[in-house]
Amino acid sequence: MTETRDPRQTLRYPEVLAEQGLDDWRFFLGRLHARFRTGSFVKGLELVTRITEAAEGANHHPDVVLTYPQVDVDLVSHDVGGVTSRDIDLARQISAIAADLGVESAPREVSTLELALDVPDATAVQSFWAAVLGYDSHDAWPEVFDRGGRNNTLWFQKAPDASGEVQQRFHLDIVVPREVAEERVQAALDAGGTLVSTDAVPAFWILADAHGNKVCVCTADGREPTSD
Repeated sequence: MTETRDPRQTLRYPEVLAEQGLDDWRFFLGRLHARFRTGSFVKGLELVTRITEAAEGANHHPDVVLTYPQVDVDLVSHDVGGVTSRDIDLARQISAIAADLGVESAPREVSTLELALDVPDATAVQSFWAAVLGYDSHDAWPEVFDRGGRNNTLWFQKAPDASGEVQQRFHLDIVVPREVAEERVQAALDAGGTLVSTDAVPAFWILADAHGNKVCVCTADGREPTSD
């Protein structure tokens, strides 16, 4: 039973799977995920308000995204970097709130998109990607992530031969405010990157990491249409 556990103890997948009352939730990438089909913005706001009250009462706060047809909720104990009994308890409360409001869940619709980059050595490029994307580096995993949770995680798959022009089959565009662009470019250069092209500045700068993988730092200046 979760009530007898240390609230700071992280739970593994089989332990979470064995818990009752989590039919609305799915567990992957160290978080509990749920989607509630509200059908309207007003009903979604009502659900979010009720979730806020429950979270304040528990002193444990989920990540919530409200859009017109649905509310997406993620639960993780940020202080320990994983799912704990606190998340289990709050998940059950949120499910009860949704049921009380007549809101159905859509657990088959939840997903998380990660970006994976093949590299010979993650340690050689991780700080570059953290700098150019404005991300944080994960201490235990070869990945960089947006602490605010808005943008996708980028993780590094070990591939000894993946370097240079031939291997790269995608690149990232990170769009930032115009006043931030030069700072972001310089941070990436300081972190071991190289400047590939400035031909399109200020619309975008092209940079590359130590293995030759490219990324563009972009702004709206020169990319967005202007009114006549």
